[in-house]
Amino acid sequence: MRKFLFVLIFSFSVLTSAQELNCVITVNSDQVSQTNQQVFKTLERSLNDFVNKTKWTNRIYKENERVNAQMFITITDYESNSFKGNIQIQSSRPVYNTSYETPIFNYKDNQFSFQYIEFQPLIFNENVFESNLVSVMAYYAYVILGLDADTFSLEGGSEYFRKAQNIVTQAQSSSSLGWSQSTDRSRFELVDNLMSNTYREYRVAMYNYHRKGIDILADNNSTGKQVIAGTLNLFETMIKRRPNAFLISTFFDAKSDEIRNIFSDGPKVDVVKLKETLNRIAPLYSSTWNDIKY
Repeated sequence: MRKFLFVLIFSFSVLTSAQELNCVITVNSDQVSQTNQQVFKTLERSLNDFVNKTKWTNRIYKENERVNAQMFITITDYESNSFKGNIQIQSSRPVYNTSYETPIFNYKDNQFSFQYIEFQPLIFNENVFESNLVSVMAYYAYVILGLDADTFSLEGGSEYFRKAQNIVTQAQSSSSLGWSQSTDRSRFELVDNLMSNTYREYRVAMYNYHRKGIDILADNNSTGKQVIAGTLNLFETMIKRRPNAFLISTFFDAKSDEIRNIFSDGPKVDVVKLKETLNRIAPLYSSTWNDIKY
């Protein structure tokens, strides 16, 4: 009986201890003329611990349910505990019945500056802005979780996007870059658009593309392709309402190579019509669409 209780307690602790994110964070300081690189290594370790060990939600995640992500931080300027640079965020999720991971988010934020003293604790308080470094990392943690949830259920990420919006509200009281409503393609704009009915087609497309399309490719390749091709038409509706919509570029920054690969072999769809649609909604990737053969 005692052995059974031990196993039960151990199993429960393993189940509840798994956090939501499995994120690899890399700090690159090659552009900084700094002989002592230790502060950057310490920063990298601290950020990995902070993002992966913080409990971001009330959900219980199993180890295999953690969301895979990467953050690449490039430091371009460093002086007296002040850091400037950019951060590239990428996330993915597994595709049903395959070993393939489909990219969900691929975004570069160039408005990244923060103060950091080596070994300082990184603690997130959702009700108070205390550190731009912590706020940026927490913001993108919730964006990653929200986008991942949107691919499994229609608008399933709303609770996480609301958390990200709250971080924006708190951070706007600071003078830190990237939070302002008046700045083009800011953190404010990204999450505001995600929660706006004006861009609802994006979130519908995220669900249809992944859950109804790519998740069934292994079992029914033809139907999966038809669903994905049809889903892309949703962006035409959005473009008519908001030309050059920010969210469309974030979608194709992550998905362009995958879309090309999906439609380059196997059961055929109307490739002529598909390429016409893609060139209308994402003309910047015309060279990628040209690789889709008739």
